[in-house]
Amino acid sequence: MLIVGWVINGAHVIVYSRDAEADRAFLRDVLGYPHVDAGHGWLIFKLPPAEVAVHPSTGSESHELYLMCDDLEQTVADLTERGVEFVRPVEDQRWGILTSIRLPGGGELGLYQPRHPPAYDL
Repeated sequence: MLIVGWVINGAHVIVYSRDAEADRAFLRDVLGYPHVDAGHGWLIFKLPPAEVAVHPSTGSESHELYLMCDDLEQTVADLTERGVEFVRPVEDQRWGILTSIRLPGGGELGLYQPRHPPAYDL
């Protein structure tokens, strides 16, 4: 049974910035990425197709990647049946419902059901 494509339907990448407004303006105005406003000026940008690679680490690197789904409760149930370990309890935030998956290498991968309109459908 394939999970990607019917349960996990996207990814949400977070970029940390010392000047988030300037970086949002760059993505919006310079690169021309379509976007949605998740509220309070938090722009969520549609990105071009993406890929991900896993590189070895000494433990000093950091990343945050969130897989997105339409129904977190069902997705957690489906993934639990497949032996996935969840690191954090489900949290209810203004912008979505989230949890974290423990990766085999020890890291975490976020999983969330957004409350904002998804940017990937733009």
